[in-house]
Amino acid sequence: MSQRSIFFISDQTGITAETLGRSLLTQFGDVDFIQITLPFIDDEEKAMQAIKQVEHAADKSGEIAFAFSTLVQDELRDLFTQHFDTSKVMYMDFFQAFIAPMEKALDMKSSHQVGRSHSADTAAYTQRISAINFAMSNDDGIRTDHYADADVILVGVSRSGKTPTCLFLALQYGIYAANYPLADENFEKATMPDVLKEHKHKLYGLNIDADRLAQIRSERKPDSRYASLQQVNYEVRQASAIFRKFGLAHTDTTHASVEEIASLILQQTDLQRRI
Repeated sequence: MSQRSIFFISDQTGITAETLGRSLLTQFGDVDFIQITLPFIDDEEKAMQAIKQVEHAADKSGEIAFAFSTLVQDELRDLFTQHFDTSKVMYMDFFQAFIAPMEKALDMKSSHQVGRSHSADTAAYTQRISAINFAMSNDDGIRTDHYADADVILVGVSRSGKTPTCLFLALQYGIYAANYPLADENFEKATMPDVLKEHKHKLYGLNIDADRLAQIRSERKPDSRYASLQQVNYEVRQASAIFRKFGLAHTDTTHASVEEIASLILQQTDLQRRI
């Protein structure tokens, strides 16, 4: 498998450059991308250091390096355009690619304000922190007395992705998400836990392929009944039966990222993002 150096360059955290860049990288599965983020490139000295670092990586590997940029300041963006050796570096300026056409279509200039997408929005920040605290306090059925405040309650077998999905829904969308694991007594009777029945309209099921679940559980508790393929097959089968019996919307998380799972939940329910 070939290797290529990928740099995410930003005048802020680099999260936007990473998100956009990695979306493109997924289309090239046969390449091993060495990913480096260069955040807070906000003056000429840092820009020139970044240029040298990227070109050094290209020289070292003997292959063209790639640089994804979300720099806002024209002066810094011009430095990269002017100083990068195009025989060594492929430079992709997301700001120029998207903002310039929008300026033309809107017939106006953008603000070019650094950090705008990450600026402090007090209401959104407060909602996000509150939602994260809710997800952590209502994880894994630890407590159920606040389910009336939940926007969604994820149910499913242990290790099907409930906790990370709840945290992502909280962090990304400000949604109050709780989760509750199905247990042996539920599998035996193919029934929903009593504490969840009054909240049926908030329930969403997660299930997973038995082989994948056995692998995940074996990493946590090897050679246990909990991780045995027989037990896992039984739980997955019964969980599906419970979802069908109670008419719950549900999805298979086997090959889905937490981002994809969260998007499916929003798409298939009446949930609205809070931030």
